Amino acid sequence: MKKTLVTYFSLTGNTKLIAETIHDTLPEPKEIKPMAEDLDFEPYGLLFVGFPVQTHSVPYKVEAFLRKIPAKKKIALFCTHGSLTGSTLAREAMEYALLCSAQAAVVGTFSCRGKVSPQALEALEKSPEHEAWAEMAVSASTHPDASDLEDARAFVKWVLTLSSQGGPF
Repeated sequence: MKKTLVTYFSLTGNTKLIAETIHDTLPEPKEIKPMAEDLDFEPYGLLFVGFPVQTHSVPYKVEAFLRKIPAKKKIALFCTHGSLTGSTLAREAMEYALLCSAQAAVVGTFSCRGKVSPQALEALEKSPEHEAWAEMAVSASTHPDASDLEDARAFVKWVLTLSSQGGPF
């Protein structure tokens, strides 16, 4: 049985917390590690790939990683963001991540809110075009919360069920 890898890019700790929750929910064999450009994909049958939404999109490091995933490799994407759940900004970032990983077999996606760094909030609040978003982001200050973590656990179970059924994805 091939291992499952949880890999993530995190700046504020939000995505790392979701990654750790996903990892803790997975059965053995499994690994968790920060995202690395030189990853050998071969030992893994399934990848959970996590990232924070930054400037309404996928960070370049994550974009480059997603494009390197081999064709038909099973993956599940997850992200954290300061927007309201289901908002256009969060959806568009996930849609872009899906485009970047189009060669892979995407089994599922998950997103949840995460607190925005005080430095980012301060900068956004000074920018008239980002004023509404900054107000929305303040309400994410308690996330990821217990409900988000429970949703991440349910996401893992759902992905494992779909993955075991063989696709198509």
